[in-house]
Amino acid sequence: MRALWMVLLAATLSGCGYNTFQTTDEQIKASWAEVLNQYQRRADLIPNLVNTVKGFAAQEKTVLLGVTDARARVGSIQATPELINDPEAFAKFQAAQGQLTSALSRLLVVTENYPQLKSDQNFRDLQAQLEGTENRITVARNRYIQAVQQYNIAIRSFPSNLTAMMFGYKVKPSFTVENEKEISRPPAVDFAPSKGAVSVD
Repeated sequence: MRALWMVLLAATLSGCGYNTFQTTDEQIKASWAEVLNQYQRRADLIPNLVNTVKGFAAQEKTVLLGVTDARARVGSIQATPELINDPEAFAKFQAAQGQLTSALSRLLVVTENYPQLKSDQNFRDLQAQLEGTENRITVARNRYIQAVQQYNIAIRSFPSNLTAMMFGYKVKPSFTVENEKEISRPPAVDFAPSKGAVSVD
């Protein structure tokens, strides 16, 4: 009789979304770990990048300090696994990362004024690594967003929402677009034949 009850309980749990919550929750954890890994990779590149720029453009103190401060703010946030269950903490984390992204963008804009810096091999290598890392961050964030979306749909759908309430599963926060207008703006391409280069803003 007990064996029959266990079989019925297992069938009920699997049919009401319990197993889905387990699977998607693990996917979220794995995706989040990869997001953090890529953000850490970016943070590790910043000191070398700042020092390289400082060697050619020490007078750009405000921009350099902005990057350093933004990196420090990111580092002050404890990015624990529990952060993905706390919408307020998640929003602070995202805001800090967004500020760092903006600070890095301003730094790279400033470097355009220093041809010697742009031609420096070390700077070019760091810039390539940073661009590659930004691409990896985008991919990792997209995977996390998809995992959270799948999980949150299950949380809100009947009858799995009953299971969610019973076991205390809650909607998880996801990344949002920091500046929708900026993202929707098409890039401005400036062809400069005299310099033999094409710049994209």
